Amino acid sequence: MPKLSLPSLKFDKDRVASQFQGLRGRHPGLWPSLPRGVLFCAVFAGLLAVGWSLYWSGLLDELDAGRIEEVKLKEQYADKIRQAVNLPLLRKQKEQVAQYVSQLEKQLPSKAEMDALLSDINQAGVGRGAQLQLFKPGQVVIRDYYAELPITVRVVGNYHDLGAFASDLANLPRIVTLNNLSIQQQDKTVLLTMDATAKTFRYLDAEEIAQQRAEAAKKKAAEAKKK
Repeated sequence: MPKLSLPSLKFDKDRVASQFQGLRGRHPGLWPSLPRGVLFCAVFAGLLAVGWSLYWSGLLDELDAGRIEEVKLKEQYADKIRQAVNLPLLRKQKEQVAQYVSQLEKQLPSKAEMDALLSDINQAGVGRGAQLQLFKPGQVVIRDYYAELPITVRVVGNYHDLGAFASDLANLPRIVTLNNLSIQQQDKTVLLTMDATAKTFRYLDAEEIAQQRAEAAKKKAAEAKKK
């Protein structure tokens, strides 16, 4: 059987170089095939680069942003579905929270009930055999949703008297806290002197709430005007 011989492919460097000689001043359409091919590839690459920078790059950015937005919307949709499925349970939890808040509010006296509460704090010291040397209500501090009344107290008694006084304050139906405690022993006696700040709280009435909102709106408007 005769052997098949493939034509040998040889790179003729001189022939290739000759096609690139004498191109200056000649119309590209008259150039040899190899320079015209190189020019075509360069122009095509330049068009791709210009198209990428001016058009396709922006489209790809929009596509990426759309994909991110799609993931976000799917998560929001899944969250809405979970909320819809658990809606009865969420409503029940809301009612429980409302009841809990109502119970907490009952532990805060109104403005009219503060005098009775101050009397209960006073009696907590006297009823335990402790001597209440100082009972001085301070300035009311208005917070966002409640008012705070600090009371400077000084109680003299033995260790058990002071402990019973603190226990009676904790067992009051209203919220009373002891802060800044300082206990010292009197000279040559077994008695102790306790200086403290008793803080009690009350909820704001409708007039005070309206005043708080008006002041907050006024402050917000002033800050917006500065900007």
